[in-house]
Amino acid sequence: MKNTIRLTASFAALATLAFAAPAFADDHTDTSTEAPPMSAKDLVTMAGLGSPTVSPDGNYALYYVRTTDQDTFERATTFYLQDLRNTDADPVEVNLGGSASSPAFASDSWLYFLSDRPGVDAEENKENSTQVWRAALEGSGNVTGPMQVTDLPTDVHGFHVSPDAKRIAVFGDVGRDCPTFGCENDGTTHLPGPGTGRLYDGADGFYRHWDTWETPGTFSRLFAFDLENGKAVGDGVAADGPNGKGALVGDTPTKPFGGGEEIAWAADSSGLYFSARQADGQEPMSTNVDIYWSALNGTAPINLTAANAAYDNQPVPSPDGKWLAYTAMERPNYESDRLVIHLRNVASGETRALTENFDRSFGAIAWTPDSKWIIGGAQDVLDTPAFKINPQSGEVERLDLVKGNEARISGITPIAGNRLLFTRNSIAGPSEMYLSEDWKQAEQLTDVGTSLMAARAPVTTTRFSFAGANGETVWGQITKLKDHEGTMPAILYVHGGPQGSFNDSWSSRWNPKVVASQGYAVISVDFHGSTGYGQDFTDAINKGWGGKPLEDLQKGLAAALERDSQIDGTKACAMGASYGGYMLNWIAGKWPDRFDCLVQHDGLFDMRSFYYSTEELWFPRWDFGGSYAEATEEYEKWNPVNYVDNWKTPMLVITGEKDYRVPYSQGLQSFTALQERGIPSQLLVFPDENHWVLGRKNSLQWHNTVFDWLDRWLNDDSVEPSPDAEPIAPQ
Repeated sequence: MKNTIRLTASFAALATLAFAAPAFADDHTDTSTEAPPMSAKDLVTMAGLGSPTVSPDGNYALYYVRTTDQDTFERATTFYLQDLRNTDADPVEVNLGGSASSPAFASDSWLYFLSDRPGVDAEENKENSTQVWRAALEGSGNVTGPMQVTDLPTDVHGFHVSPDAKRIAVFGDVGRDCPTFGCENDGTTHLPGPGTGRLYDGADGFYRHWDTWETPGTFSRLFAFDLENGKAVGDGVAADGPNGKGALVGDTPTKPFGGGEEIAWAADSSGLYFSARQADGQEPMSTNVDIYWSALNGTAPINLTAANAAYDNQPVPSPDGKWLAYTAMERPNYESDRLVIHLRNVASGETRALTENFDRSFGAIAWTPDSKWIIGGAQDVLDTPAFKINPQSGEVERLDLVKGNEARISGITPIAGNRLLFTRNSIAGPSEMYLSEDWKQAEQLTDVGTSLMAARAPVTTTRFSFAGANGETVWGQITKLKDHEGTMPAILYVHGGPQGSFNDSWSSRWNPKVVASQGYAVISVDFHGSTGYGQDFTDAINKGWGGKPLEDLQKGLAAALERDSQIDGTKACAMGASYGGYMLNWIAGKWPDRFDCLVQHDGLFDMRSFYYSTEELWFPRWDFGGSYAEATEEYEKWNPVNYVDNWKTPMLVITGEKDYRVPYSQGLQSFTALQERGIPSQLLVFPDENHWVLGRKNSLQWHNTVFDWLDRWLNDDSVEPSPDAEPIAPQ
């Protein structure tokens, strides 16, 4: 069997997707003229592009498209193979013969992936166990196999094949006292019985995190196995070393959002770099993630970044094996500090901050195959472009890869010959795949959502700036229907974070285009505290949650109304989630006469009860200057509950019962305050959602409820609250 990708004479045409579609217009304006508006169902059922993986020779890209049934909302995944040497050729469909996710080519040209299909011991093994599989894939799309690689007692959550394809690293939830990848009675130490109670010890770290109750003693752990004839053999070697006193105890990758980007093989396959944070009683108050090196010899791993008590992550070795690049923050316990690219000399251990003089925060980074450049992504005003970094001088060059606005570029894969494969999305549409040659303007290779967006009523996004708090420049965006006749009500969007941005990007949540398509003008403002404008601007919200941001929002709304006379400022609602939800509660008390309605999702209502019920305590401790007991005055200064007697604006409150970041009781408290005061209000509670609304049917319900609420208060025939309405008397 030949385990290489080879070109065939012809490619099968795809009937369901069109490719090589034109790039987006400079002003993000769709080109259609007579078309229906985009609906919430369009958003919820929109096809999604998966990150591509590139064959070792750089000739092919495999990617997947996830579609959603219009009636059942069930999802299906289809894989496609694109010839990168002939981008005019249609991609071919690839059938991997069952469930498949996380595909990745190895240097031996086999395609490895995760699957929960029945394994070799299907009649006896655990049900729906997720394991690593591999298949031989040809340029024609023909698949030989698949064949099972791992057969482990615990689900595999992710993997990395070594550069020499002789070993495989896998990670999954395993008891810290297990010497192997899964063992008997794994993950039950917190259930002492005889009842169903979970027993937690204060020294264990998190007892719940994001949307999951922790299992004491169980962590995401990394093991390496030898590969023999395509099979993982032996018991494996634990990268976190043996159990016992002084051992590294923590999640690899870090939870809840860490992934394979936190793990990397050395270029010579001699060991693994990985990230972890020590799990102990201080974990909920610490951002001290470190990068470790394991030689996979059964000994404890070496902490390479112990000197930095702040955040270190994303280890990326250079292909020539000489350097280790990673990103690091400077200030401990601050999750939104600037991420600077650092470079470590593998031979000497000498480390330097490579992009210290570039005032932007880098996300994902990758080396070019010749080890001459590092390619990274960083927010810059309202875009997230790609940058080329010289590893010798630290010089940073912004790449001009897409005509018009770069919008949000991600998933960057450098390919030999100065080529870059990446995905890009914007407010105009979801992610598409692009290929750049010689750092030049890229060609769009896919049409996952472009044609659908072009078949909907055109929406345009305009950027604007104004003098905000302290006279400093603040940026915003106005998204509205292009061909709408007459005026349109205003919707003020308030982003979360608070160190975040409503930048020029696509999302299935808080999507400004779908709201604008209902006939509203969506105004988003990147207030002080937002990212992409330099670290000082981001830091400006510290100990001032309700100060400069509120001033920026007030001035930003006024600037948008002055700029665009089509927006009717006498009809306006505001919407926000997380910190944005906090700001809606703050607006209700501090700017109570401005809006016709409010939509508050997962918002903080009472800073005292929030502090004592959230899980990542480093976050409020940094933003408010300590614990609630240490900085009571600061918490109470910006506490919405202290101004609840000023509330009068109708409010829709939305929360999820699995939200442990802003526990749903915060929403209940908001709703109780509204009801006591006789203020028109609704409460939407999702029992199966966390801080976000991710389920397709739940998302559709969310949008329908929000649109009904906006329509109720912004339409001419809206019913005003009765002046005789009586508040609910406290019991």
